[in-house]
Amino acid sequence: MEKKKILERLLFPSVKVNQQDLNRAIKGKTVLITGASYGIGECVAYGLAREGVTLILVARTDEKLHELKKDLEARGAIVHTFSADLRNEEALNALFVYMRQYSLEKVDILISNAGKSIHRFVYDSLDRFHDFKRTMALNYEAPVQMMLKLIPALEQQQGQIINISAINVLLAPAPGWAAYQASKTAFDQWFRCVSPELKARGIACSSLYFPLVRTRMMAPTLAYREMPAMQPEQAAEIIFRTIIKRSRIYSPWWVFPAQVFSVLFRRPWEFFISANLKKKIHAKGH
Repeated sequence: MEKKKILERLLFPSVKVNQQDLNRAIKGKTVLITGASYGIGECVAYGLAREGVTLILVARTDEKLHELKKDLEARGAIVHTFSADLRNEEALNALFVYMRQYSLEKVDILISNAGKSIHRFVYDSLDRFHDFKRTMALNYEAPVQMMLKLIPALEQQQGQIINISAINVLLAPAPGWAAYQASKTAFDQWFRCVSPELKARGIACSSLYFPLVRTRMMAPTLAYREMPAMQPEQAAEIIFRTIIKRSRIYSPWWVFPAQVFSVLFRRPWEFFISANLKKKIHAKGH
């Protein structure tokens, strides 16, 4: 356990955030956070809650959102919550109706954090096409639809879009992650394509390529429980620094060497993975 903690400190060094700079960056701003009820979204909401800030928190868990609203308003923030499954287009449209009703259209910062992770090999997915549809709906279609609605307001406010992405999209594909990596890569490509257009109109675009973060989303994958991971509080600090600096990209310091490795050793890596999977198949007898 101690070795894992040392490795986590090495791989994911802490980021210090100047609270005065953060106060200035968000004072009087309206911030919309998706996936706000747990994990990274919850940490970000607590870190931004203060007098002069309006938070719009979107998540599926209505009861948790009400708890957050009570806690965050005690810190001085104006808090609006909306419970919705963003995979549902009607629910997403209802969110924008709610925002118009309460004059919340002028969003300054959008933190696109909601996401769905799934690990399942293709031979276990032959009758589960719905897994791919649901993952694509939340990780790709929902943030595209949300941004298309909010871009005019973000331009007016000279605002910022922060996309919570994953290092997976920068590295070699991994077996069992087809649905997740395809959906995250799809939105990453979309966002990178539109970013120059948005920047030309004064909207800051930030892509944060996070590694494993110890949240509920990674819990179902047993293999990840003993692997080093970033804490959600650390991820939140990186988001705060991104808001202050309006920086374009974050990725851990070791991602570039890993990308080089992915290119130079693609064939040996694929051979190793295939051989390892073949052994497991034979061991199971099918």
